[in-house]
This record gives sequence, C-alpha cells and structure tokens, in this order.
Amino acid sequence: SAQGQESSHSHPSQRTAHIRRTHKMADEDEVEVPEQEQEEEVTDLMGSVRGVLKKALQVDGVIRGLHEVAKYIDASKAQVVFLAESCNEPTYKKLVQGLCLEKNVPVIDVPDNKSLGEWAGLCKIDKDGLPRKVVGASCVCVTEFGEEGQAYNYMMNHLGKS
Repeated sequence: SAQGQESSHSHPSQRTAHIRRTHKMADEDEVEVPEQEQEEEVTDLMGSVRGVLKKALQVDGVIRGLHEVAKYIDASKAQVVFLAESCNEPTYKKLVQGLCLEKNVPVIDVPDNKSLGEWAGLCKIDKDGLPRKVVGASCVCVTEFGEEGQAYNYMMNHLGKS
C-alpha cells in the first residue's frame, strides 16, 4: 500500500481526475440525500443566508461586489441583497439600501463581511475542507435562488413574503 501512496503523490493530476470522475458519478446517483440532511440545520437567519447562497451558487445566481450588485438591483434582477454590517463605508450602505428601497428588494444584514464572502464562494477550500484565503464581501445579491428549500422558506418567512 506504501507504493500505491507514492504513485498517487507523483501523479496528482491523475488522482484528481479520478476523484472528480467518481464524484460526478456519485453526484448523479444520490444527489438528493446529502442535500436533504444538511438542509435540516436552518434554525436562524444566518443559516438561511448560507443555505440560500449555497443553492444560488449552484445555479450561478450569486452576484458579488457593489458595482455588479447595484447594476442588478437597478435592472430589477436582484431577488434579495445581503449587506455586511461590518462594511465601514456608510455611503456604500446607503447606496445599496436606497437602491433596494426604490426597487423593492429585501435587504438582509449579515454581521460579518468575511462570513458573507465565504458563503458567497469567495474563498479557497483547503484539503481539510476548511475555507482558506477568505475574501470579504460587503455586498452580495442573489439573482437566481436555484432549488428552494428550508433555507429559502426560512428567509421568505423572515422577510414576510410567504
């Protein structure tokens, strides 16, 4: 088995290709099961923000950064906007809040821009599955929710939409 380990180190590209392939197969077979389990955890607003962003990322429905987000809000394409409270630029917040008010887009405050960045996919995941090099995001909007689950329902309840 030591030999097997050695060969996997000398050909990392082969190894990842293999992992990716099996991952894809597993994905097609049993994509429902793990998703359902994880979804049960939505007990607070931040959990729902994380869940909604996770689903939205799968359908490429997450927009990050003030300029892009403002553009999408203005074009009435934003469904919900997440704004980091740790954003220390009051004009930035006012702009986003003002635009959202004008276009009737709900805004949800997220305490920390690092968490928001991580949930919006602005990080590298290391070999232990932990986020590394997280980039903060002060403003994120969702244009496409993807699959609606508990996180989505929780958020809609919070916003008084359902």
